Amino acid sequence: MDHLANEAEIESLRPGRVIILPSSFQGSPRAMQQNYQDAMAIIRKYGKPDLFITFTCNPTWREIEEQLFPSQAPSDRPDLITRIFKLKLNELIDDIFKKHI
Repeated sequence: MDHLANEAEIESLRPGRVIILPSSFQGSPRAMQQNYQDAMAIIRKYGKPDLFITFTCNPTWREIEEQLFPSQAPSDRPDLITRIFKLKLNELIDDIFKKHI
C-alpha cells in the first residue's frame, strides 16, 4: 500500500477511488443505519419488546433422530432440521401468545 501511495504522490494523484457500499452489503455503515431505522420503526408501531428469546436447534432431538437412516448424520438432512426447528418454533410462539406461558 505504501508503494501505491508513493507512486500516486509522485504523479500528484490520489490512490484508489471512493466506493460507496450499498445498504445491502452487510456490515456497511449504510446497512447498520438501515437496520437501526427499521428497528425504530417497528418499536414505534408495536412498542418496546417484553421478551428477548434465543431458540436454538439440537441435532439430537428425538424427532430428528427418528427420521434419519442409520448411516445419516443430522448435517446430511438440512431440510429435516429446518422443518423440525420451524415446527418447534411455532409451538413456542403458540405457547407464548395463545397459552400465555
